[in-house]
Amino acid sequence: MDRDTSNFKSPFHRPLSHNMAAAATKPSSHKSLKGILAGGITGGLEICITFPTEYVKTQLQLDERAGVARRYKGPIDCVQVTVKQYGMRGLYRGLTVLLYGSIPKSAVRFGGFEELKRHNADANGHLTPSKRMLCGLGAGVMEAIFAVTPMETLKVKFINDQTSANPKFKGFYHGVREIIKQQGIRGTYQGLTPTIIKQGSNQAIRFFVMETCKHWYRGDDHQKKVPTIIVGLFGATAGACSVFGNNPIDVIKTRMQGLEAAKYKNTLDCITQTFKHEGPKAFYKGTIPRLSRVCLDVAITFMIYDSFMEIFNKVWKTE
Repeated sequence: MDRDTSNFKSPFHRPLSHNMAAAATKPSSHKSLKGILAGGITGGLEICITFPTEYVKTQLQLDERAGVARRYKGPIDCVQVTVKQYGMRGLYRGLTVLLYGSIPKSAVRFGGFEELKRHNADANGHLTPSKRMLCGLGAGVMEAIFAVTPMETLKVKFINDQTSANPKFKGFYHGVREIIKQQGIRGTYQGLTPTIIKQGSNQAIRFFVMETCKHWYRGDDHQKKVPTIIVGLFGATAGACSVFGNNPIDVIKTRMQGLEAAKYKNTLDCITQTFKHEGPKAFYKGTIPRLSRVCLDVAITFMIYDSFMEIFNKVWKTE
C-alpha cells in the first residue's frame, strides 16, 4: 500500500534557524581582504601627506626639560628651527620608519574592523552603537600589537636622536640594528600598554563617530552613497573627538618610547613624574599640532579608503 507522504518531513530537511539564515546573508571574508588591501594603500598615501605635523607633535612632546629653557616656543617655532638647521628635509626625518609601519598598520586596522563587523553586524550589515565602538576598539588593539607599537617606538627614537648633540643613527636599517643590538626586540615594544590604550580608544572613538555619522546621513536608505567630501568632514570630526579624548595617553606613550624612557619604571611612574614636575597641562602638550594632523589624517584616510573600497567592490565581485 502506498503511503501518503505529503505531510512527511525528513529530519535532514529542516528549515534554517533565524541565526543560520542571518549568517547566510553576512558578507564573506573577501570584504576583510578588500579592507586589508585598501587599508594598506591608504596608509602609505596618508603618511606621506601628513608626516610633517606628526614630526612637530613628537618634538613638542619630547621637549620636557624641566628647569631648563625649552628648545621650542611652539609649533611654528619648531618648524622654523628644524628648517633652519636641517632644511625642509628635516621635517621628514623618521618618515621611512612610519612609511614601513603605516602600510601594515592601516591594513590591520581596516581589515580587522571589517572582519569584526562581519561577525557582529545584523543581516543588513549594520552595527548597533555599542558594537560600532567595540569593533573599533578591537581594530585598535590589533593594530597596536601587530604594527603600531614597534613602528611608533622606532619613530620616536629616530626623531629623538635627531635632537641630540651627536646623532647615532645613520639611516633606517642602521638605527633599527643599533636599537635591537642594545635593547633587543623588547626595545621596539616600549610603551605597549599605553599604545594599546591609545590605539584602542582612538579607533573606538573614530569608527563610532564615522559609522554613526554615515548612518545618520543615509537615513532609511541604507544603500545611499556618502559623497567623498562628506566622508572627509565626518572623518575630521571623528579625528577631533579622538584627540581631545586621549591626548594625555598619547603624551605618556611618546615619553615611554623616547630615548630617555629608561628613567620611568613603568606607565604609572611616567604619569606620576610628568604630573609632579610639569603639572596637568603637560598631558595636553602637542594638542594643536596633533589636532591639525589627526583631523587631516583621519579625513584623508577615510576618503581614500572609501574610494578604494568602492573601486574594489566594482571590480572584485564577491556577492
